[in-house]
Amino acid sequence: MPRRRGTAQAWLVHAGFLATAAVVGTAYALAGPECRPAIVTLVTLLPIVTFLAALGNGNLPDRRPWLIAVAGLVLLFAIQVRWPTWIGELHLGRAEGSSKDLTMSSAHTLFLAGTAAALRRRASADPGGMIDAALFGLCAGGPLWEWVLRPHLPPGASPAGQLLLLADLLVLCAVAGCLLRIGMLAEAGRGTLAYLLGTTVFTLGAMMTSALAPGGSVVWGVELLLAGFLTIAAAPLHPGAGSLTVPPPAADRTARKQRLWWLAVALSANPVIAAVQVIRGETTSSLLLPVGTLLVVPLVLLRIRLLSAQRDRAEQTLAYHATHDELTALYNRRHITAEIDRALADLDRGALDEVTIMLCDLDGFKPVNDRYGHAAGDAVLRAVAARLAAVVRSGDLVGRLGGDEFLILCRGSAGLEASALTARIADAVRAPIPVPGAEVSVGVTTGVAQARPGEVVDREALVGRADAAMYAGKAARGPLRDRARL
Repeated sequence: MPRRRGTAQAWLVHAGFLATAAVVGTAYALAGPECRPAIVTLVTLLPIVTFLAALGNGNLPDRRPWLIAVAGLVLLFAIQVRWPTWIGELHLGRAEGSSKDLTMSSAHTLFLAGTAAALRRRASADPGGMIDAALFGLCAGGPLWEWVLRPHLPPGASPAGQLLLLADLLVLCAVAGCLLRIGMLAEAGRGTLAYLLGTTVFTLGAMMTSALAPGGSVVWGVELLLAGFLTIAAAPLHPGAGSLTVPPPAADRTARKQRLWWLAVALSANPVIAAVQVIRGETTSSLLLPVGTLLVVPLVLLRIRLLSAQRDRAEQTLAYHATHDELTALYNRRHITAEIDRALADLDRGALDEVTIMLCDLDGFKPVNDRYGHAAGDAVLRAVAARLAAVVRSGDLVGRLGGDEFLILCRGSAGLEASALTARIADAVRAPIPVPGAEVSVGVTTGVAQARPGEVVDREALVGRADAAMYAGKAARGPLRDRARL
């Protein structure tokens, strides 16, 4: 994908990120308490600037979802302006249940929703894998909550605060799994994906550091959160950012093996954690089982629905290929002969008053293959098939027997229409057909055979009549009439 106007080269983005991270980290560590809020405010403003710049210079062509992500960043910046010491004092991860927690959770939701909407087309090639990756993240988030975060929450942690913190943790873990999955399958945009993944990892690290801190301000926790903001700021500047909203090439849309055991893991992860708590004699209730299950079950149901849809499509594809010719998309020999048998059975029991078949053999098809090759011959067959399907009556069936032979089955009385249909077929087929590098014309000879009530005739006999009529027509015209006009 060509680099967009005003987009920095990848190495410049990496170098700029490392340099900025070093400067910000050092400045925050050395600054006094009165200067640190200003540093945090500037860092929270930086990703808004870079996203708007990337939107302005066209590096993020799918604007709407990224604008939703920017709205989340603006809300994070507003939190810092309204409560300058909230990040510095590491209230993130304390589950206080305050309005700040709710605002932070809303900001994360907006940013993640916008990013997910922007990545939806890139992820469209692997929907099952994306759901599996999200389930992996949710399964990984459960132990982090139960055995890392929850035991170290302060005594004042409210139920609402725990709910928001748990939801944040599980969603971040699910997003991290999805980003890893996209990065494994799509080479384009991996630099931007790495920065987005870094954002989730640094934010999770800040949560853990805040929960594990014995109290007070912890510099490393804030440094991790600042690094998360810097990775967000670098993501839209990477030259691969624009490719994240471009659908993957057809080669990447291949079917992948379905790993159904993930569904079992996802459904059993939270009950297993609950069982471990019971075995260890823990009496305190946990939000993980209800909240985690509420997040996992919809994903599992979506995965099952996706598998069901894939199975239905596979069955439809198999049924289509079992009855249709691959080259022309007409009915194949097996299906059209079965339909003749069915029509003759209906004739015998009085459900039809006539069965007519028309055997069509192309004239002059071999010279097209000999002069222009099989690709041109295939083009002629496809064109003839389309023309036959266009001129027959509603309810007539058109099939390809093989090679340059076609068969039309007319259920019910054809009468004089059979002659008119034969003429329409001849006129339609002889029209010029474009092939690579030339324009050719072929003819067609049609043999007609009819069966009426009271006749004892089977399919082979009826087709034999049509075949004899067709060869009689060829003989009547003479060998010179069997050439294609090239």
